[in-house]
Amino acid sequence: MKLAIVTAYPPSKVTLTEYGYYLVKHFRLHKEITELYILSDYTNKPKDLDFEENGCRIIVKECWSFNSYTSFFKVAKTISSIKPDAVLFNLQFLKFGDKKIPAALGLILPAYCRFRRIPTISLLHNILEQVDLENAGFTKNKLLQTAYNFIGTSLTRFVLSSDVLAVTISKYVDILEEKYNARNIALIPHGSFETPPEPTYELPEGPKQVMAFGKFGTYKKVEILIEAVEIIRNRTQENIEIVIAGTDSPNTPGYLEAVKEKYKHVPQIRFTGYVAEEDVPQIFSESAVSVFPYTSTTGSSGVLHQAGSYGNAVALPDLGDLSILVKEEGYIGEFFEASNVESLANAIQKILTDDQYRISLGKANYKAACSLPMSEITKKYIDYFSAIQISKSNGFRFEIEKKKMEDEVIIEEVLNNE
Repeated sequence: MKLAIVTAYPPSKVTLTEYGYYLVKHFRLHKEITELYILSDYTNKPKDLDFEENGCRIIVKECWSFNSYTSFFKVAKTISSIKPDAVLFNLQFLKFGDKKIPAALGLILPAYCRFRRIPTISLLHNILEQVDLENAGFTKNKLLQTAYNFIGTSLTRFVLSSDVLAVTISKYVDILEEKYNARNIALIPHGSFETPPEPTYELPEGPKQVMAFGKFGTYKKVEILIEAVEIIRNRTQENIEIVIAGTDSPNTPGYLEAVKEKYKHVPQIRFTGYVAEEDVPQIFSESAVSVFPYTSTTGSSGVLHQAGSYGNAVALPDLGDLSILVKEEGYIGEFFEASNVESLANAIQKILTDDQYRISLGKANYKAACSLPMSEITKKYIDYFSAIQISKSNGFRFEIEKKKMEDEVIIEEVLNNE
């Protein structure tokens, strides 16, 4: 199979970059994939391909830019030129831009591939029906929120034109099937990027590191974390370092610089800036607790899966997709009330001051991460692509039929004659 993956890719700063990297890293290990094309955004530095091809030829085709009005045409032209056997889109609604037209044009690409009769799967990490537009940094204007929802519904229909639309959370399946009467929705979990050897759960010498990881400024606000740690410092004798690992969200440039200025009087805060893939293990393994200072959620959390892979204890708000993810995939943590500084301080303190509790959380999260390795997730995609290819070659339409039997949901792949 010659597979093309349309995704942002390191060292890109565009959303879903890390997920794209690990899709490539694990797809290349499957014997079914002989050629792997990365249709990525342009970057100033070379793409991160620090792994062996393992018999699979990997080719990078830089062919789009964030917020470019020509991305649709360049990606479409590249797909036409390489003639892939299958295309996988690694998507969310602001994947191709935070301006309306470039973002919308990019989400029409799956429909183009379906028109070209290329087996196509779109992995949609969030759905607009589950996004709090105000807290996620889109708009506070109610009229604009209505417009965004209308546009989002229209664009979702284009993405649904894929042979299969994959989502990572079961609730998304129910919403899309009910609202759009769709029968091509597949639940494919997020998966864990890496499953390294089980850690020792020991912390390095020095201050205990309380870490937040991601792109900050919209629904991820680090002020609450800084203020919570200050409360703990006043209550206890704990030696704590605050680690803010990551960059501004594209929607809020300058956010972290403003935070630095506002809290310059607070000791032991470290802003790492962009974290390269090779540095991610160290960031997590040295942390006593990973904190999710979110006011909203916009899909399955890659950071939670990473934290689990490295045996981290986590403090997280009991809201939205995070709450569903914890229940469905077996992750556990100390919950706090979103936007409540005192509640977050209590959650972090409980983990920092009880090593046995911290370790028990880390072990449970490591076990959850190991249960869904990315190697199994990529195999699911390959199986779906194979079924789509068979259906197309026989003139059938590929659908997914769900039947409820007792309390289980059994997914049966059927080929329905058009």
